[in-house]
Amino acid sequence: MSLSARIFAALYDPVMSSAEKAGLADRRRTVLSVAHGSVIEIGAGTGANLAYYPAAVSELVLIEPEAPMAKRLEGHLHRAAAPARVVHAGAEAIPLPDASFDFAVATLVLCTVPDPARALGELRRVLKPDGRLLFIERVRADDPGLARWQDRLHPLWMRCGHGCHCNRPTLDTIVAAGFAIDQVEHGEIAKLAPIVRPMIAGSASLAH
Repeated sequence: MSLSARIFAALYDPVMSSAEKAGLADRRRTVLSVAHGSVIEIGAGTGANLAYYPAAVSELVLIEPEAPMAKRLEGHLHRAAAPARVVHAGAEAIPLPDASFDFAVATLVLCTVPDPARALGELRRVLKPDGRLLFIERVRADDPGLARWQDRLHPLWMRCGHGCHCNRPTLDTIVAAGFAIDQVEHGEIAKLAPIVRPMIAGSASLAH
């Protein structure tokens, strides 16, 4: 358990509190409102989504690879209306059977996982044929000027953001992984540094 991982876990909620109050929490509630049945969430962190899962969720499996985050997550399970459990694993190798879940959730995680294409492939594998992916993700800016700043500051942000890549074309990666976009909203996460404000939120189904 590295010192940087412990510090990041301890600071995550305080650092994100302004963004949550400025609209991110409402966006989580909206995106997750359609979830029902069995749900898997990757990179669940400290449990920022827990309070927004509706009562229609019957099972909630939370994937988290980092021990400091998982410890805090386990302490917050009471916030979920559904029965929830934590699985200590990375998103690129989910130790669960094929076609097990009705919904998969990825929020502010595909910017950080070492291999987002592989992580999305795993989500595709564990989703049922009619399953859906719900997402809120940081992305490369549409504005060319801001995108250039994302590229310039990327190495520094990687260190400050505990491995977060602020310039990934995540929507393209979702499609390339075999998902069909049902709906997507382009916007920004208020109260954060400009290079990590661009975001997408929406849902996708398995492409057949």
